[in-house]
Order: sequence, then structure tokens, then C-alpha cells
Amino acid sequence: MINPTDIAREQMVQQQVRAWDVLDERVLDTFRKVPRELFVPAEHRFLAYADVQVPLPHRQHMLRPNVAGRLLQSLELEGSERVLEIGTGTGFLTACLAAAAASVRSIEIFPDLADLARANLDSLGVRHAQVETADATRLEGAERYDAIALTASLPVYDERFQRLLTAGGRLFVVVGDPPVMEAYFVRRLAEATWARESLFETVIDPLINASRPSTFTF
Repeated sequence: MINPTDIAREQMVQQQVRAWDVLDERVLDTFRKVPRELFVPAEHRFLAYADVQVPLPHRQHMLRPNVAGRLLQSLELEGSERVLEIGTGTGFLTACLAAAAASVRSIEIFPDLADLARANLDSLGVRHAQVETADATRLEGAERYDAIALTASLPVYDERFQRLLTAGGRLFVVVGDPPVMEAYFVRRLAEATWARESLFETVIDPLINASRPSTFTF
């Protein structure tokens, strides 16, 4: 007997993710294997495979599947990377990153969401993803990462995140304010050299406590 959830998941992969130029079969297989419905709040589970930003507590939202797919594809994960994720939410993208990388450190500012993400990841046996409750805008330390994923937007670009990359490391970030935001891919070429490429336009939730453009008063 065909499982309706399996059908909905494959339709998401084909009609939303692949249709948005996500052609990396490793990414598509990750979306097939990670049960997105388990990361969606019960009252919104019927939206698990819809082309929408699923509502979460604190006026947050899960990324639409096509945006999550483009994010994963841009990071070019091969399995050996150490990944930093900013904005865990309920842990769906965390699980996807963990399926494609060696380890994931994920930062979530809301304690209840962090707890929920940990429980969701534990239920799937994801052992190499660590969820921390913290404010990512105060992130400090000398640790560097092979890939960084920001699941919330920056009103203005913040170079602190690109400085956390290893040489050759990749960063996905969305910059701007509604109704115009731009997704960027950033690669660290050398100690003081980065390259930035525009990927597509989208609108996602802003990062809590992110810097905003300067305003002038008279």
C-alpha cells in the first residue's frame, strides 16, 4: 500500500525543490530521507510538504522547502565538513545538514525551540548535531567552520560570519529587508579574501538582534 506521506514528500522534491534548480541528487535524497513532518508543529502538520513557510512559535517560520534546498546545494557538502547553523528552529535543516556533513553546531536563541529541536533530532538518532541556546549576534571564539548556514536574514551584511570560515569555506546568507532580500553565497578564498555571489531573491525572517542600517535624526 502506498503511503500518502511518501507521495507528498516526493511531490515536494520534484515540484518544489528540483523545480527551483536544485539538481544535486545528494540534496534531493536528503529531502527524501529526512521526515519533514516530524519537525512541523502538530497543528500545522498538514503543511509539512506545502510550498509555504510553516509557522513556529515566537513568530518564526520554517524555511520553504525550495529555499532550504538551494541553501543545502550552495554549501556543496561532501561529508567531511564541520558546519555552523544560525537559527535551529525545530531542527529540520539541522538534520539535513547532519546527513551531509561530519558535524553540525546549531545556535538557537529561543530555549523552547532549542529543546524541541534536540528532542526531534534525538528521536531520529541524529548524534553529530549539537544544539545550543545562544544569541548568534554575540558569537565569539576562534573556531572556524567549513560551511555556515544562516536560516534568518540580515538587514545589513555582517562580516563576523564570513570571518568564521576556514580557507575554502562556504557561507549561505540572506541580506535585506522586505519586500526585497537577496540570497548570497560567500566563499573564503584566503585569510583576508572572500568572494560573494548573488543566488536569488527571497524573503525570510530576520535574525533576532541583527544589526540594522544606520538612521539619521535631526
